[in-house]
Amino acid sequence: MSSKIVEDPSLRSKRYVFKDRIHAGELLAKKLENYKDEDLIILAIPSGGVPVGFIIAKEINKPFDLMIVRKIPIPMEPEAGFGAMSFDGIIVLNKPLVERLGLTKEEIDECSSHVLKEIKRRMDKFRGDKPFPDLRNKVVIIVDDGLASGYTMLAAIKSVKKRSVRKIIVAVPTASTSAISLIFPYADEIVCLNIRDSFFFAVADAYKNWYDLSDDEVQNYLGKPP
Repeated sequence: MSSKIVEDPSLRSKRYVFKDRIHAGELLAKKLENYKDEDLIILAIPSGGVPVGFIIAKEINKPFDLMIVRKIPIPMEPEAGFGAMSFDGIIVLNKPLVERLGLTKEEIDECSSHVLKEIKRRMDKFRGDKPFPDLRNKVVIIVDDGLASGYTMLAAIKSVKKRSVRKIIVAVPTASTSAISLIFPYADEIVCLNIRDSFFFAVADAYKNWYDLSDDEVQNYLGKPP
């Protein structure tokens, strides 16, 4: 599979192009208006993807839910990851990085077990007993607030792909060129307004107002209809 990539060429490699996640969601929604008549669902990756996904769902009037995925942090350097895990146990590893770091299977398993506990905590807090939606024959738009390495999104895509969906669209305000290259073979379409070629990439650099969302803020979005 090869993706179609939709971007805004005027934003290529620029920084601080969005006021905040709400503004980014509004701009993304305009690029997704042609899917208004499709049988689709929007799945947002918490925490940062939730306000973006919520706004898209509101603007195109489609159902909204969560895709809980977490990066697997590098030992002693938790801000960076060497892979990611989805809520249903799918793990994708950045194999070149794992080899470079010299991580053993035991270290990988230990890091993954900590991530699984956090995923279960989030599942309990955000979903409770609510079942995961039936995605069969649907168009699925997976949303995050940005892609640095792309491995978290790749885990999300692989989880969705096994559910007999009709089409997978990745919608993110910003991404590195390397992340786009990573997920390109796995999605039907990538909508990314701000693709950046910078060697040192941070999702936050696309936003004028950036902060980490709290669990309470995520729940507030889940508690109101799009």
